[in-house]
Parts: sequence; structure tokens; C-alpha cells
Amino acid sequence: MPWFAKIEEGVVDKAIFDRYVPAHKVFVRNLIEKGHQAKSGYWGCYGGGMLLFQAASMDEAKAIVAQDPLVENGCVHYKLYEWRVVVE
Repeated sequence: MPWFAKIEEGVVDKAIFDRYVPAHKVFVRNLIEKGHQAKSGYWGCYGGGMLLFQAASMDEAKAIVAQDPLVENGCVHYKLYEWRVVVE
């Protein structure tokens, strides 16, 4: 299954962003349970992060990202890329 990376930039105050972090963690755990091998984290500098996961296609990846509480609640701007692994 292809890998996808959602590279995001936070666009709301931290207090607002932090309201949706628990729901985002549940979302990621659900992806893991469904076999998407998801990983989520943030950059060492303030203001952004990445969600790395597997999906069958770009269309499925887009549908998955649309359900992320950080996206649903307007907390981030993001770009979605298919990540082609060269070395494992």
C-alpha cells in the first residue's frame, strides 16, 4: 500500500489548536487499528507537523485527511503528498 504524508501548518492560536489534539490522537489510533500504519507528530519549532500513513490511493488518502479533527475544525493548512519510499 502506498505511503502518504500530510504536511501541515497550524493556523489558529495554540489554545484553540490544543482543544482538538485529543480527538486527533483518537483519529490516528483508529487509523492504526484499521491497518494504515499511521504516525503523527509535530516539528521541533512551533507551528506545524506531519501525519504519515498508508492508503490504497490518493483518493482514499484525501478522504482520510478530510476526517482529521484538525482539518475539520480549521486548525491547519496542509498539503498531501504520496511518499515513494526508495530505501527501507
